[in-house]
Amino acid sequence: MADVTQGYEDSTYLLGDAGALRARGEADGYLFFAGRIPTEPLVELRRQIISIIDKHGLLHADSTDDEPRADAEKVSAEPFFAGCTEPIYTDVQRLELFHRIAHHPTILDVFETLFAGPVLPHPRNIARVLLPGKNARPTPPHQDYIHIQGAVQTWTAWFPLTDVPRELGGLSVMPASHRKGIIAVGGAEGAGGLETQLCPGENTWIEHDFKLGDVLIFPSTTVHKGLPNQLGDRIRLSCDFRYQDAADDIEQQSLDPHRQVLTWDEIYAGWERDDLKYYWQKHDLHMSLWDESIRWQKERICN
Repeated sequence: MADVTQGYEDSTYLLGDAGALRARGEADGYLFFAGRIPTEPLVELRRQIISIIDKHGLLHADSTDDEPRADAEKVSAEPFFAGCTEPIYTDVQRLELFHRIAHHPTILDVFETLFAGPVLPHPRNIARVLLPGKNARPTPPHQDYIHIQGAVQTWTAWFPLTDVPRELGGLSVMPASHRKGIIAVGGAEGAGGLETQLCPGENTWIEHDFKLGDVLIFPSTTVHKGLPNQLGDRIRLSCDFRYQDAADDIEQQSLDPHRQVLTWDEIYAGWERDDLKYYWQKHDLHMSLWDESIRWQKERICN
């Protein structure tokens, strides 16, 4: 049986003490900030994504902006791709607001404090449009490093676009798991297709009822997982954005659109502003090579 703690400890009060903030992140392997992002852009992004789902005919008749619902029968007839369907995900990647929120000052301020220097937001932004259906699977326990490599101190910022109680399938973290280093993986169903091999006794998790505006951040070696959706036809909407010290190494694929569903020129077509187009080219980046042997470790020795 898993040992589950309910509720992340809010670290907002530590933002004025960089040393204490870093110490907590190093100790726990995560930092949580309640109500950190203003809700207005999140509500608008949610509206835009729901409009895309509706355009593709997968919304339930009872869906509302606050509680989006999918037609699970229609969803089950579609091939899943990155947590939803390929046409929906492609359209979401075109949204200027989706990519612009990754640069919101309330997020960047946290990482500027944490890194004590210039921050590089990764352009490979991920939307989780988790539609209920027979093919839906929660994201298995994993470390982001297996998928992104580059700097170990690359951090993920995860936040919902609706209130996400645990029953809707929020994000759960194994505290202090980042201290174990890079852990072997095996194949699994769910987003990413890889699962961290856990040893007996590694069953301590934190779960949380997320509110709109909450942000959870963690380094690339923290083990985390998605919880199953127990609320029927409800849709879970969230974002995964990644950040690192601009002076650290980065792997080339982190500069590409997620899953390369489109080119950057295709994504940028129709944007109202140009300031974020190819913004990472302004940095003197240190590139690292992809190491396939890290990704495909297959056996873990448990003590």
